[in-house]
Amino acid sequence: SSMMMFHGLRLSQGTTNIEADEGRASKIDFEDSVWHFTGNVVIDVEAGHIESESAELRFTDTQLRCAIIEGSPATFELRRPGSEETTYAQAGKLKYDLTAGIVEFSDDAIITEGGNQISSSFLMYNITEQRINAQSSADGGEKVKITVIPEAVAKPEVTEEEIP
Repeated sequence: SSMMMFHGLRLSQGTTNIEADEGRASKIDFEDSVWHFTGNVVIDVEAGHIESESAELRFTDTQLRCAIIEGSPATFELRRPGSEETTYAQAGKLKYDLTAGIVEFSDDAIITEGGNQISSSFLMYNITEQRINAQSSADGGEKVKITVIPEAVAKPEVTEEEIP
């Protein structure tokens, strides 16, 4: 029942890097453990970057399997597979299932891709399929909002001769 506490913590395992002001764990290994991080939490995994106030990370068989992240807001950046584009998201709470490749965003969730934005009380992003599922609040409150920025229409080039 002992608890280990770390200050100014930086952990690295493969492509996963974690930094926080403070970390707590009941076991030092990553075999089957739960780690709690607070204060300036930064998590880098494969193509993703997360910043938050607190995080609970669950390790199974030495691999990070699930992360529950909270902030006001917590932010998430994902470099999309096979693309140079980045998906940006923020929410009060994120639940990231690394095995399934699914991130659930709740509490004022916003996802932005290529200038387009979707916001709702709950959004789910499937990283593998690059698909967003949005739900409005059950009590009839907040609705799903989508803002689409049309691609810029090509403007004709102006040469010096055409300028009066």
